[in-house]
Amino acid sequence: MKVLALVLAVFVIAIQAQLWVGRGSLPYVAHLREEVAQARADNDAARARNAQLQAELRDLREGLEMVEEKARFELGMIKSDEIFVPLAAPASAVRR
Repeated sequence: MKVLALVLAVFVIAIQAQLWVGRGSLPYVAHLREEVAQARADNDAARARNAQLQAELRDLREGLEMVEEKARFELGMIKSDEIFVPLAAPASAVRR
């Protein structure tokens, strides 16, 4: 009976040791949670930065397209490899 009690006591001590100092210990888990929180914060900051860069890139692309479109229609811009063919409106479409 004493041997059984001793074996059970050793198991309880081993389980408690794992709980307080081992790989699954409470301090270790708390440390891992802090690392996860820091990694999430870093990821959120990186996502925000990526979104900002994508918005800037989209603005640059659309901005240049708008400038080119405006130059084509309002100023008659023609690129060097393009051929300009003016189209006249039919006489019936012109109202006076």
